[in-house]
Amino acid sequence: MPLAFRDATAADLPAVVALLSDDALGAAREGAPGDPAYARAFAAMQAQGGANRLLLALDGAQVVGCLQLVLIPGLSHRGTLRAELESVRTASARRGEGIGAALVAHALAEARAAGAGLAQLTSNAARADAHRFWERCGFARSHAGFKMPL
Repeated sequence: MPLAFRDATAADLPAVVALLSDDALGAAREGAPGDPAYARAFAAMQAQGGANRLLLALDGAQVVGCLQLVLIPGLSHRGTLRAELESVRTASARRGEGIGAALVAHALAEARAAGAGLAQLTSNAARADAHRFWERCGFARSHAGFKMPL
């Protein structure tokens, strides 16, 4: 069965939180699927309209991948609209099947259709497999990322 893609609804949050927790880094930082923090965050994303979307990859009715697509207007690059990819996950049992690449291709097509001219993301330095994935998807290591908890 071919994959399907759609925007998430609040009913999808348990499946998405399970994906976010489905590796060593995620398991150490994510909460339980029923944590109200996820519902509040999803509501805030939806309040931004089409500029902040949670996209799903589905195999039948099963959620097998997710990513957050955020459109960021800015002045640099002559006002180019940027597409930020965040929280990209494929179910661990399904990695290597092309689900992530298909989901990213779908997200990039959505971003282009919205007028974005640049896609960007960060990836944890410990995720060597993810870095190879991003390079296969056509992304280049162009910047060093920095984060600070607030």
